[in-house]
Amino acid sequence: MTVLEKIYSRYKLTKLKLKAKIRQEFNKLCTLDRYILSQLISIFVLGMIIFTSIIFASETFTQLIKQISLYGIPFHIAIMMVVLNLPQVFVLTIPISTLFATVMTINDLSLKSEITIFKACGISLARIAKPIFCFAIIMTILSFLINEFVVPSTSTQSKSLAIYSIEQKHIPENKVNFTIKDIDKEGRLKRLFYAQWCKDKTLNNVTVIDITNPKNIQIVQAKKGTTSEYGWKFENGVIYTISKNGKIFNTSLFEESNVSFGIGDVNEMMKESASEYNFFKLIKHINKKKATLETEALKEYQINLFDKIALPLTTFALAIIGVPLAVTPPRVRYNRGFLFSIMIIFIYYVIRALSLNLGTSGKLPPFIAAILPVIIISALGGWLFYKKTYKI
Repeated sequence: MTVLEKIYSRYKLTKLKLKAKIRQEFNKLCTLDRYILSQLISIFVLGMIIFTSIIFASETFTQLIKQISLYGIPFHIAIMMVVLNLPQVFVLTIPISTLFATVMTINDLSLKSEITIFKACGISLARIAKPIFCFAIIMTILSFLINEFVVPSTSTQSKSLAIYSIEQKHIPENKVNFTIKDIDKEGRLKRLFYAQWCKDKTLNNVTVIDITNPKNIQIVQAKKGTTSEYGWKFENGVIYTISKNGKIFNTSLFEESNVSFGIGDVNEMMKESASEYNFFKLIKHINKKKATLETEALKEYQINLFDKIALPLTTFALAIIGVPLAVTPPRVRYNRGFLFSIMIIFIYYVIRALSLNLGTSGKLPPFIAAILPVIIISALGGWLFYKKTYKI
């Protein structure tokens, strides 16, 4: 056997031993990781169900009832809008659920004295927390991707459904000789529609009496009438403007006319929202509108821009502070994980609300206003984790 063959055979033997050692250590590590992750994921899923239900019941459901009663949106379309708004809710519940899962998992390990056993075997708290931090990083990336690619699309679709529903709410299909009342939020009559018949979402031989102007009454008579994103579109008709005492101010014939009344709800829905843009498109939108936006509106857009990064990072920040707070002293024999979760969530949202308000008022730069809660929670969590891991 030549020298080269000896060297090569020794290299292969060393490589095989190294692979076996790595595989052995990897299997050991995976056993611990799988044990912790199995508990973490099950509690995380439970947290997502709980907190998504709470947010839905407190905010989304209230908004749903408002849209049905105020704007006349059909129930099935309102349900579709709720489903389309779920990704936006998930972005809010992922950090909370990650914190909940972290605190409950570590607290459960403490109560069962498993952390004490791990430490006796030479496994530190930092090593125990490793799969938790890895899971938090994955959830941070997932939250960012949902907020960046899913939320803009679903928010736009939800708004389009609402606008379509409002535009079509005055169009009763296949009715003959009917009237429609257009009522304002206080229950007062704004307009009265009369149509001879309706087919294919088009009113035929339609008459509209508009009494929204206190100085005069406007009467529109047309062969056809349909809704559009600009209001009502009438064809082949005449518009009368009459004073309160019956005097005709003006009469005008038209072949086609777009009348803006009846689109106040649509204008309310048409307002732009930062959730309709991803990070890079929102930058372009801000640069495009910078000259026309008011200072307060511009600051709000800029805060929303940086919040698209800060909100996903909250997931990892809450995991950092959750681990040391969940480690229970030996004498404590009750699970205080849920209590700690609520306390941390409350503190975080108080800091977040204060920071965003200071940013909107101009007392903090937009970037600092968005990222400050993450910095505070991360710094406090890092300090507590260091004390629990290396000092105690």
